[in-house]
Amino acid sequence: MIFEIIGSRILSPFIGASTYIWTSLIGVILASLSLGYWLGGRLADNRPDVKILASVIFAAGGLISLTVLIKDVLLSTIASAAMMIEIKALIAAVVLFAPASICLGFVTPFAVRLKMTTLEETGRTVGRLYALSTIGSIIGTFAAGFFLIPFLGSVRTLYLIAAALIALSALLVPFSISKTNIAAITFFILGVVASEGGAYILRTSSGVYDIDTEYSRVQVFETKDPASGRPIRALATDPYFVQSAIFLDSDELVLEYGKYYHLISPFKPDFTSTLLIGGAGYTFPREYLKTYPNARIDVVEIDPQMTRIARDHFRMKDDPRMQIFHEDGRMFVNRAETAKYDTILMDAFGSLFSVPHHLTTLEAVTQFSRILSDDGVIVFNLGAAISGEGSTFLAAELATYKQVFPQVHLFKVNSDYPDEKLQNLIMVASKSTDPALIQDTDSTAMRLLLDHRYTGTLPQGAAILTDDLAPVEYYNSIAQNLYLSSR
Repeated sequence: MIFEIIGSRILSPFIGASTYIWTSLIGVILASLSLGYWLGGRLADNRPDVKILASVIFAAGGLISLTVLIKDVLLSTIASAAMMIEIKALIAAVVLFAPASICLGFVTPFAVRLKMTTLEETGRTVGRLYALSTIGSIIGTFAAGFFLIPFLGSVRTLYLIAAALIALSALLVPFSISKTNIAAITFFILGVVASEGGAYILRTSSGVYDIDTEYSRVQVFETKDPASGRPIRALATDPYFVQSAIFLDSDELVLEYGKYYHLISPFKPDFTSTLLIGGAGYTFPREYLKTYPNARIDVVEIDPQMTRIARDHFRMKDDPRMQIFHEDGRMFVNRAETAKYDTILMDAFGSLFSVPHHLTTLEAVTQFSRILSDDGVIVFNLGAAISGEGSTFLAAELATYKQVFPQVHLFKVNSDYPDEKLQNLIMVASKSTDPALIQDTDSTAMRLLLDHRYTGTLPQGAAILTDDLAPVEYYNSIAQNLYLSSR
């Protein structure tokens, strides 16, 4: 179970995090275990020798060590291949996780055969061993999710698994010198040295930090802004896009989409309270506090370690006008007071291809409307095309929001992009029924944002997203495959 959970952390920086990753991992590991059960059962009947069991466990440790050693090179190759994301995830899971899983599948039938003394005790022996196996899986699941991954890290947890398996095999049968044993130990040592050494070199030479949190694998690194060439520090949770960034020499916003959160001003000029769902690097909350000295902001960030990363790497400082809540955005909204906020900013859609579906549905949108004041406004970014095959998610969100909000507007962050191109879009939904909603502004920067308002024909006819049926990841897999094919 630990091996399976860690799989998603290993794959996410290269292939992304989605249902397709989990589907591939779970399916491949279950198939591999089944093959291991079958092979182990046959071998156990023919040669019920504890030395064979110890050798298989030792091989599993060596194969996990090999996974640590080759994962970066292999996943970089797979990620750059011209294949659908589903195929990439399946190949990565098979190559990196199937061999060790097959070996681990040997253990239970072999242990049953070795413990079997009489037919009269068959049921008791099998039941006891499967109970112990299940208890071990339960302990491993909780240990991985609550302790090992957040505090030790995914790769170091793989070291621990490999070392434990090698040690267990040595306890069963004293270690003997052989080419196979020497290879397994070599893989283990090389995997640890390569992983730790590579991480140290990246951290000291390029400012790269690879951080496992309770909810995601976060990479913080320094690079140059493609638009200005100025040095920036960035945060990414997937291999495709940066979720947060700051200039190293100033506090102005780096990512263009973040500037569009200022649209709350012309749409709701008298706002005093704002809810932001999704903190990440807390770049816009800093901007908000500086720009609107008479307003307050509540930030809901599900991941407490993300807040620590923002403090350590993104110059985020606590402020009495900013309150932070570490919980799921939907849960927070469900219990928030009615009409508490004038504006809502949604930044939980930080990745174009990894969208929390439960924040997109009609039930969620209804709750957003409930906690907004009478003419309140919600602004959020999403990735989609406006027309063509990649527009399915946008069409569904438009249909969903129009069920609740009387006015919904769309803005193109890059106005020169063709409508069929996958791009960053901004939706603004207002509870106001006044057609003359947008207030005049003397700000040149604001007028430039307003000029990006889309006036063409929006996609229509899509099914409304609901808690019961919200195929958001399917829609985004279409967009992701289009994006990868166009690179």
